[in-house]
Amino acid sequence: MPVFSNAEENFDVRRHLSTATSYHIAKDISENSFVPSNIPDQCTPIHLNLVARHGTRAPTKKKLKELEALATRLEVLLENIREQKSTGIPTWLSGWKSPWTGKHKGGELISIGENELYELGIRTREKFPDLFKVDYHPDIYPIKATQVSRASASAVAFGMGLFSDRGNLGPGRHRAFAVTSESRASDIMLRFHDCCQNYKAFRKNQEPSVDKLKEPVLNEVSLLEWADDLEVFVLKGYGNSLNYRMGVPLLEDVIQSMEQAIKAKEDGLVPGSYEMARLRFAHAETLLPFSCLIGLFLDRPEFEQILREQPLELPLKPPQKRIWRGSLVAPFAGNNMLVLYSCPANNSSKYFVQVLHNESPTPLAGCGNSDFCPFEVFKERIAAPHLKHDYHALCSMETEQSTTSKFSQILSWFFPADSKQPRNAEL
Repeated sequence: MPVFSNAEENFDVRRHLSTATSYHIAKDISENSFVPSNIPDQCTPIHLNLVARHGTRAPTKKKLKELEALATRLEVLLENIREQKSTGIPTWLSGWKSPWTGKHKGGELISIGENELYELGIRTREKFPDLFKVDYHPDIYPIKATQVSRASASAVAFGMGLFSDRGNLGPGRHRAFAVTSESRASDIMLRFHDCCQNYKAFRKNQEPSVDKLKEPVLNEVSLLEWADDLEVFVLKGYGNSLNYRMGVPLLEDVIQSMEQAIKAKEDGLVPGSYEMARLRFAHAETLLPFSCLIGLFLDRPEFEQILREQPLELPLKPPQKRIWRGSLVAPFAGNNMLVLYSCPANNSSKYFVQVLHNESPTPLAGCGNSDFCPFEVFKERIAAPHLKHDYHALCSMETEQSTTSKFSQILSWFFPADSKQPRNAEL
């Protein structure tokens, strides 16, 4: 009996890596049939907020050790198969070694990730030329990153693309620009998950269940991807309201920047005399909660559930289609752009917000599934219900937080009450 079965010819495992998917792959697998709004010609962008995840990185130190253990385990398994004279061993598997063998440190931005952010910077300037036509100044284009090297390196790569041909440094005519960071111990804007004690307790309680969740699906790539997506949903997404409510400082910062831009416009300030873009580079634990705060990847009934603080149903199991896929919601270099438009001729609202997820216009369930939302509606309907919460009150260990996990429901699908759970799998 063969030890492996041939996959479909058009199957590409790179499309099924959940949040470990590279950006160019993620952009190609979008199943979104959404038709974006036709923005009136009289509407002009006056400000842009960017929240981006770092680009493709090397495996972390923990993953490097797991890959070495996997290589050792495979050697033993292949030797056993040869002794049994089994057939069907793929040629690539014989003698497989981790491509990271000999590497002792990990997690840094790699060349693929550098290009992802560099090219994103170029495309951003090309898409919004009016926002980036003035000379660079750190007060006009503040760039912030977490105090983690892959995030700050991503900010540098993006800035090199954004400001290319704008300076006098080298043949690429680059220019210097500032990237600022808060201390990891106090960065509640971009690393709120690291500073939130209640969230840390929640993660510590639930993470042991993740391994049990994945054990029964290791033989099916699509199911393993789904298991990864469930983990992301429960630990970083809509599975627990604390996951995203702890991101209120970031949401407050976004709203404040828009209000400042509106005031500058109302006061008649000229472009270049006020902030025109606020650019942030962080992690999946930043991008995912922020996406939830603005109600992405929801239908209207689900958005109403969020407002009522009711839990959402888990992402559907394959082969059923699901909106929540890690490869789409937070791939490497995944990003949300919130573009503020001035529409002086509009009778109902003078200012609108357009949301682009991974550079594509994205419907807002809280705004009638439109991607072009009146600022007042965005602020009052989408942001305000979350902004009533206080970060320190949410995250203080003295505050009672429900850590009831959906993992009990998930595990019940795999392990009926009368069955015996398998032991932890070894790599």
